[in-house]
Amino acid sequence: MTTNVEKDILKGITGCVNPGEVLALMGPSGGGKTSLLNLLGARLSQPNIGGSITYNDQPYSKFLKSRIGFVTQDDVLFPHLTVKETLTYAARLRLPKTLTKEQKEQRALDVIYELGLERCQDTMIGGSFVRGVSGGERKRVCIGNEIIINPSLLFLDEPTSGLDSTTALRIVQMLHDIAEAGKTIITTIHQPSSRLFHKFDKLILLGKGNLLYFGKASEAMDYFKLIGCNPLITMNPAEFLLDLANGNMIDISVPSELNDKVHMGNAETETFNGKPSAAVIQEYLVEAYETRVAETEKKKLMVPIPLDEEVKSKVRSRKRQWGASWIEQFLILFSRGFKERRHDYFSWLRITQVLSTAVILGLLWWQSDASNPKGLQDQAGLLFFIAVFWGFFPVFTAIFTFPQERAMLNKERASDMYRLSAYFVARTTSDLPLDLVLPVLFLLVVYFMAGLRLSAGSFFLSILTVFLCIVAAQGLGLAIGATLMDLKRATTLASVTVMTFMLAGGFFVKKVPIFISWIRYLSFNYHTYKLLLKVQYEHITPSINGMRIDSGMNEVVALIAMVFGYRLLAYFSLRWMKIQP
Repeated sequence: MTTNVEKDILKGITGCVNPGEVLALMGPSGGGKTSLLNLLGARLSQPNIGGSITYNDQPYSKFLKSRIGFVTQDDVLFPHLTVKETLTYAARLRLPKTLTKEQKEQRALDVIYELGLERCQDTMIGGSFVRGVSGGERKRVCIGNEIIINPSLLFLDEPTSGLDSTTALRIVQMLHDIAEAGKTIITTIHQPSSRLFHKFDKLILLGKGNLLYFGKASEAMDYFKLIGCNPLITMNPAEFLLDLANGNMIDISVPSELNDKVHMGNAETETFNGKPSAAVIQEYLVEAYETRVAETEKKKLMVPIPLDEEVKSKVRSRKRQWGASWIEQFLILFSRGFKERRHDYFSWLRITQVLSTAVILGLLWWQSDASNPKGLQDQAGLLFFIAVFWGFFPVFTAIFTFPQERAMLNKERASDMYRLSAYFVARTTSDLPLDLVLPVLFLLVVYFMAGLRLSAGSFFLSILTVFLCIVAAQGLGLAIGATLMDLKRATTLASVTVMTFMLAGGFFVKKVPIFISWIRYLSFNYHTYKLLLKVQYEHITPSINGMRIDSGMNEVVALIAMVFGYRLLAYFSLRWMKIQP
């Protein structure tokens, strides 16, 4: 359901964190922790906020992207790259241009040892269908991806979720060590152990978007004792605070003010167990904070930070700082893309699919003879199938490209790892060497089994034609995927489009009504089919099935136009979507 009523997700949040400190954002699920973290890390594309967020007393600027690290809650990594490869590529893309390639690679190794990942550095990351490193190791790789640039400010969204207490403690201890080196750490945390809780310097406690406490983590229990909320049994401080934020007063003393309301018999404040309702407790905690602490904290923040103008002007800088030139970004991303996807391309499933289709075609058209009209007609059917198969196959492979990599693209563009143009060109060209292997295997089988024209020129021109068709079809798949960014809708649109192109390809319908005949000129099947007919039969007949064989130049130009036209459409679709927040 949609509504025009605005909802306040965060209300009245005030706080600050200094170098050398670890600030924990705590609160129940849905309390606004991640929203606040995204807001502080400038990860919300169009936040509708009142108030201000400043870094060294200055508003956010794009320059800060290279000084801020942001570890998301989900581990967004390439499954087929090893730990060492993942961190090396991050180092080469993100570290300043002033460092050499060797220095950047050394920094990646330093981070591996710093995070205790040396034992698994040559192990694949892994994913849903690929075995790889453990959950704790994967989380440390994500943190390594960000600390590799030695950020001044590091944001982490629930870095300990799903980890055992020992691994979680090791990660928080590592964050504490980073902070001690003069860095600022802000992390959301979900139900930490008591040992973890004592590692935090400052704490923000949120409840339904309201600020319930901001201050030193070590003083939180004293503050709540002051306002009448005491644990009645020995409790983990984090559990006690989360119970309060949820309005759960089991094993916690009720403040006398609220007790009075209950005893007066106010129906709104009483629940079945004789304690105030969660909403009333929440209201009381917000009010207590606003009256006792909020004003003092706000006054502290109004005092300007004693910073020299040079430091402030650095934050004000509007110029982005790329870690590599455009050509270096392209080469690094090309190499990374090739390594990541070679596993998909050379999977036995795909090779079996292509080769089995080729063998079946070879058997059905075994040594067909083009010297008589019937044999010529049969061979034309085979050529049309080749044009359709190598038009259909790449479209449905390319559709998945951008929707599947959307999370990675969002994450990497948000931290200014590379230019969108360098990523796009690298992503669309790193597939080309791999795309050529399977069609060559396919044609080696079909061409000689079916007895097509036996000359080196015809064979290589057929491969070239099929390759041109594949690259054009891929462009269409990329454009549909990038425009819709939704696999269900993209697959539906691609099915209709490919079917239309196939029917308009010149084999099924010879006489097409004039008002719809223009569709065939948009069909890569039509142009590929015409070129294959020319390559095979220009020496035999001037026309086949009413299709005139000419120089083929128009078809080549049309396919090349599709190769670039569809890709430009895909690129501008990504630009228009504003991938980077």
